Amino acid sequence: MIPSGLSTGTWTLDGTHSEVSFTVRHAGISKVRGNFDDVTAVMEVGPSLGGSTISAVIRSASFNSNDANRDGHVKGADFFDVEQFPELTFAVTGVEGSGETYKVAGDLTIKGTTRPVVLDTEFNGVAVDPFGATRAGFSGSTVISRKDFGLTWNAALETGGVLVGDKVTIAVDAEFVAS
Repeated sequence: MIPSGLSTGTWTLDGTHSEVSFTVRHAGISKVRGNFDDVTAVMEVGPSLGGSTISAVIRSASFNSNDANRDGHVKGADFFDVEQFPELTFAVTGVEGSGETYKVAGDLTIKGTTRPVVLDTEFNGVAVDPFGATRAGFSGSTVISRKDFGLTWNAALETGGVLVGDKVTIAVDAEFVAS
């Protein structure tokens, strides 16, 4: 059964009311946060969870950590190599759960490497805005190993450890609009 209030059909991501963000450990002592500013997605809701899909495209050049030097490095060949790999993609392969709590499984592709991931997802409900558009909200997160996606660049620290942690938390706050 699909979540209460969510109708079957096509839903399009409202990028101005959505965010795909990340957190990664820096120098072993703090965390760097940022987001991707250019994300599109389409959700096709079927009569059951098994018949529903989501496909998302994230423009790798839209990486933004609020530090121009770091952003340039991450967009380069050491990390995303945005010239050769302009997109990260996510395609749902299955959804389990009920009520407000779901496990959304999918294939995440970064820098040409595809790996399965599971997002712990909360359905935030459905609302009709003042302009008559029906909107549905979701929040989800997952933790990946950046090395699993070929993002292996690092630098050793004089005190031991490395500059960039391996674990990356990806968080999604998505608002879809019914078509």
